Order: sequence, then C-alpha cells, then structure tokens
Amino acid sequence: MIKRTLFFGNPVYLSTRNEQLVAAYPDEDKPNKNAAIEDLGFVVLEDPQITITNSLLMKLVQNKTAVITCDKQHLPCGFLQPLVGHTEQTERMRHQLNASVPLKKQLWQQTVQAKIENQAQHLLLQSKSALKLRRWAKEVKSGDAQNHEAFAAAYYFQELFKHVDGFSRNQKGVAPNNLLNYGYAILRAVTARALVSSGMLPSVGIFHRNKYNAFCLADDIMEPYRPFVDVLVYDLVATGCQIEELNTMLKTELLGIPAMDVVIEGKKSPLMNAMSRTTSSLYECFQGSSRRVLYPEF
Repeated sequence: MIKRTLFFGNPVYLSTRNEQLVAAYPDEDKPNKNAAIEDLGFVVLEDPQITITNSLLMKLVQNKTAVITCDKQHLPCGFLQPLVGHTEQTERMRHQLNASVPLKKQLWQQTVQAKIENQAQHLLLQSKSALKLRRWAKEVKSGDAQNHEAFAAAYYFQELFKHVDGFSRNQKGVAPNNLLNYGYAILRAVTARALVSSGMLPSVGIFHRNKYNAFCLADDIMEPYRPFVDVLVYDLVATGCQIEELNTMLKTELLGIPAMDVVIEGKKSPLMNAMSRTTSSLYECFQGSSRRVLYPEF
C-alpha cells in the first residue's frame, strides 16, 4: 500500500479524533480537513506557526509515520522516529552492531556499484555519455578504497547539468542545488523510516562514520536511490520553470518522491516500498542469511 504524504506550509492546528488527523485553519475561511492516520507515511511541517498536539504525535509515531520539520530556509531539518520500530529490534541491532569490517566493505562496494550504474543509466536516458561511469562501476573494489564514488559523482553532475550556467554540486550553490537538497532530504527521511521499521539503527553506518551525523546508515543506503531524485529535478529544470526559489509547485513535485515508480528485482514498485525491501535485505546481510543488498535499477 502506498502511504500518503501531507505537507503543511501555512499556519494550522493539527490534532486527532477517531484515529484521524484533523487539520484546522484558524486564520483562514476553510473547513477542517481529515486524513486517516493509518494511511500516512510522511507529514511535512514547514510553517513555524503550526501547532500540533502530543496525542497526534503519539499516534503518528505509533503508526511509523515520519514527521519531518523544516528550518527557516524551508528545508527539512528534523525527523521524528519511534523508539521501537520492530518487534525484534534488540536482536536486529545486535546483528548490525556486530557486523564485521569485511562485510561492511562488501556492502559498501555493492552500494557504490549500484549508485554509479544508476547514474550511468540516467545519463544515457538524457542522451549523454556514460562510458566513464560504466567503467568505474566495474572497477569498484571492496570498501571502494579508490573512491570511485566521489569521482563518479563529480563527473556525473558535470555532465548532467552542463547546460546550467555556473552549476556545480554544492549545498549552497546555484539552482537546481536547492531542488536537489530538498529532494535528498525527503529521500533521507524515507530511508531512515524504512531502516527503523526494519529494526536497525540509522546512525550506525557501513561507510559514513561522522560522529555528528545521526543518520549515517541512511546516508549509506540512500546512495543508489539518489538518481531517482536527480531525474525528477532534471525534468523540472527542463520545463523552464522558475527554480531559483522553492515554491509550492516545486515542493509538491519533490514531495512525490516516496511514491515514484522504481524497478527492483525486475518489478515496478513505489520508491518507499522498494526502500523497505532494500532495508530488509540489508538486515539479512547483517544476520548472515544473505550476501546481497537489493537496490533498484534505473
């Protein structure tokens, strides 16, 4: 089942009644709106004047709904997750924490290969050269000691947005960096939600190790999914619409990322469902019953 994403960009009072999320707009002449909590996958809170009851927060967390808050730049900056995401959480975390270094290096190798291959397919889709990326994908070794992931990313973005004046991939760079930042933040929340639901710690990564990063594993596992955000951003840029400022139309498109169709194991699936399959397969690797992480193919 595809879960809904709700976005609130104006002052609103959010509460709950009869297992429903109730949105009341005190400053606007609008009727209350209801949504079944069990149907919600993501709730994005942007306006600083939003009020939400603790009762609603409790029900959203119990439903494993990701509650995402935004900063003054309207970018997602916080993610509320449940303390208990899986009935076997303790055992699953133990397997994750006991994972050997060689296993982590093999998992990162698979992850980097999948990411570069998807980047190559995206370039081919846009009628751009992908020969270097395809070669680099085959050359990735255990742990990616030669850092092919970074070289591939630099080449990929240079080719993908070479028609955009002054573009380089930088969080504070010129548009469409703002669209990429927003889309990746949504993807990160999708990944963290799936990891928690699979009983793992999003903060303990297989490659990322920054002690100030609470989502190291999410940042690892989302890598092969990034090109799906890129294709959405590329299509938005191609329309010729205004992209310098994140407006409601752009956010609406980017908030559709969890419901995007991707292909995993030859079958089409919404991205958020595919991510759950990816995190489930990751746990099987930690457990020792599998040696392969399932990633989508572009």
